[in-house]
Amino acid sequence: MLTSVMPEGLAIFIECVVIGVCIILMYALLAIIMIYMERKVCAFFQCRLGPNRVGPYGTIQVISDVFKMLTKEIFTPGGVDKLLYNLAPYMVLLASFLTFACLPINKGLEVLDFNIGIFFMLAASSIGVVGILLAGWSSNNKFSLIGAMRSGAQIISYELSVGMSILTMVVLTGTMQISGIVEGQADGWLIFKGHIPAIIAFIIYLVAGNAECNRGPFDLPEAESELTAGYHTEYSGMHFGFYYLAEYLNLFIVAAIAATVFLGGWMPLHIPGLDGFNNVMNYIPGLVWFFGKAFFVVFLMMWMRWTFPRLRIDQILTLEWKYLLPISMANLILMSIIVAFGLHF
Repeated sequence: MLTSVMPEGLAIFIECVVIGVCIILMYALLAIIMIYMERKVCAFFQCRLGPNRVGPYGTIQVISDVFKMLTKEIFTPGGVDKLLYNLAPYMVLLASFLTFACLPINKGLEVLDFNIGIFFMLAASSIGVVGILLAGWSSNNKFSLIGAMRSGAQIISYELSVGMSILTMVVLTGTMQISGIVEGQADGWLIFKGHIPAIIAFIIYLVAGNAECNRGPFDLPEAESELTAGYHTEYSGMHFGFYYLAEYLNLFIVAAIAATVFLGGWMPLHIPGLDGFNNVMNYIPGLVWFFGKAFFVVFLMMWMRWTFPRLRIDQILTLEWKYLLPISMANLILMSIIVAFGLHF
């Protein structure tokens, strides 16, 4: 439609701008929903009510907090490296946006869909650690630096288990294209088709994904009792808001990847042989399936956060290098044997 009234280059530019605005709006909306959900789930686990004053059931509380954060002064402490200090929050946000653009929300509704989509998604998500390290180093604060070092060690370590878990499912599907992985689950979700290795990979992914997001019980980089607020201690106003946004959106992205790779993404629940049941499931839109599965995984990760006590940094790294990584490698070999001998469903 656009190319009929303007040059092709201008049409592509306008299309990119519109898609970018849509992603930003969805990003902001999901952040508001996630923060509200976190507060209510936390209150439920602690036998409290959560926000209940501003708006019905406290629904406008998060929006009020957003306006408060937007009006706060962005204060720059003395002695910081101003370029890197101001660049760091945008690096974290950039990584989050790139990964968010890879999510297949519905059939044909993904911005980036490469033949190596899983590889690109893992590579893009790993950029965020650069922003965290820059924030800690450029802030000229010992607490920020310690928090950044902890976060770097933790994220880089747990990326291995996340990658191994996803690679286990890539071996099962035979493709790295995200849309291909979802379409390959039309006759059953991978967590059911892949036998025990798929379930093990899913559990390891949930644990490692929580650690990737710096969330409890793996929130040592932001340990308030030790480091004030960790790597973003010196940030204020919207710069702090960017880290706050990225934390919750990264949680959603980790959950959405789990929903896509293990639970079929936007694909309805199909059981071979039950054609009537499958036809009824097809009436439910793919958007509903995708967000329903993603928020189910989000709830599981919040459950984990508000159940277990915080670990020490040495315990966090021991869990990864001595337990999760060896189990992930053995699980990958087991899945390869299952695929090679055709033992999967």
